[in-house]
Amino acid sequence: MKNNMFLKIMMGTLTGTAMISSCNEKLNSKKVKGPNILFIFTDQQTINDMGAYGNPYVRTPNMDNLARFGVRFTQSYCTSPVSAPSRSSFMTGHMPHETKVIYNDNCMQGSFLTMGELFQKAGYKTYYAGKWHLPEEYPAAKDRDSIPGFQLLKFKNKERISGYGKDSDPIVTSAVEDFFHKKPEQPFLLCVSLLNPHDICGVPYNIHNLDTVVNPDCLPALPANHPYDPDEPEFIKECRNRTHYGQEVSSTHNFSSKDWRQYLYHYYRYTEKVDAEIGRIIEALEYAGLEENTLIIFTSDHGDGASSHHWAVKLSFYEEPVKVPFIVTWFGKTPAGRVDSTHLISGLDVLPTMLGYAGLEIPTNIEGRNVKQIIDNPLASWRSYLVSELAPDPDKKDFIGRMIRTERFKYNIYSWGKHNEQFFDLKKDPGEMHNLANDSCMKNFIEQHRIILKQWSDSTSDYFKTK
Repeated sequence: MKNNMFLKIMMGTLTGTAMISSCNEKLNSKKVKGPNILFIFTDQQTINDMGAYGNPYVRTPNMDNLARFGVRFTQSYCTSPVSAPSRSSFMTGHMPHETKVIYNDNCMQGSFLTMGELFQKAGYKTYYAGKWHLPEEYPAAKDRDSIPGFQLLKFKNKERISGYGKDSDPIVTSAVEDFFHKKPEQPFLLCVSLLNPHDICGVPYNIHNLDTVVNPDCLPALPANHPYDPDEPEFIKECRNRTHYGQEVSSTHNFSSKDWRQYLYHYYRYTEKVDAEIGRIIEALEYAGLEENTLIIFTSDHGDGASSHHWAVKLSFYEEPVKVPFIVTWFGKTPAGRVDSTHLISGLDVLPTMLGYAGLEIPTNIEGRNVKQIIDNPLASWRSYLVSELAPDPDKKDFIGRMIRTERFKYNIYSWGKHNEQFFDLKKDPGEMHNLANDSCMKNFIEQHRIILKQWSDSTSDYFKTK
């Protein structure tokens, strides 16, 4: 990126003190009550699919720079490992069962104000670019000029918008560049929804017909938790054989080790493509001279199996589909390069964190938490658990699951099938290779998690029935 703030800081031409001073001057001169907010999120990016999270097989310099100058969280989870439900949580601060977005074709219901509506009421200009998926995927490509709470950025070459990030992401980024080049009125909230690395969804069907021929020596290694448990809950076994709605897993049954490594190779390349788009967005922000007064939040709607447990794509409670990157960056304001491996972060936290940084009141009925509190004071009180929801089959409405993640353990329970519980000690077994659900030594811990889930279900009017 040319003349960008990252390079200025790394070369020592702008000190942290100077940055803060410059930022304060801008705030005072423009009398902006809160910062501009840039919310960037990708689609289907697992937490380890990024250089800053320690992956040596993928190059993500632009995402990594956000981590270098902000706070990166390592215990960050989506509210549901599928796009629309998770996005509904971003937009409202509520769980999918509350927004009624259980599957990808559902509309949001209820009296909740969206992120855009809340910020509009506070005087922000609110804009959205990219995939919406609640439920319409790209309203701007159909000449829509708004969605609830947001003005849509217009696309050039809208006829090229498709279900592939390779087609759509560059067009979305160009719209964002145009937005910044026009020096937008402040304060603004801009949400940028990019599609890749979602293009990986097509790979399981075409693993032997891909254009790219890769030298086997260049393929990434398989993860240590690539093998799967033959005694998995019957619910998960059923999901492995589904031929609709997340059927990518069933397409991998005959994958060789090389095929799985090919899968990973292409997954990382799609991530590098979207990283390049993020670089263009940050450069445009800097071109407009807004980088010092803009809070940036980066995450993904859900992860990907990434070949762990022989799993492809999403719709699973294993760590790879439910854990996502989460980075908060405000140049000169947030601690640079901090890594938080302690606090449990949920997709519910996006909206209240924005409101917190903007100095706006957070509605009392929002379940999410303001991450600014633990960035400012890592010892501040925080949640002791979080929840994720799973509804993997729209043809079977009662075929659902719930996940409880606490400081050390993860408890999964499913509505159908034999052996319908999983319990993992993530401190000793981060790869989830040993299900302790039937371990007598874990009996009391498991019961504690059942109680937590029951209390949470009652307090949020969840329709999932616990034991």
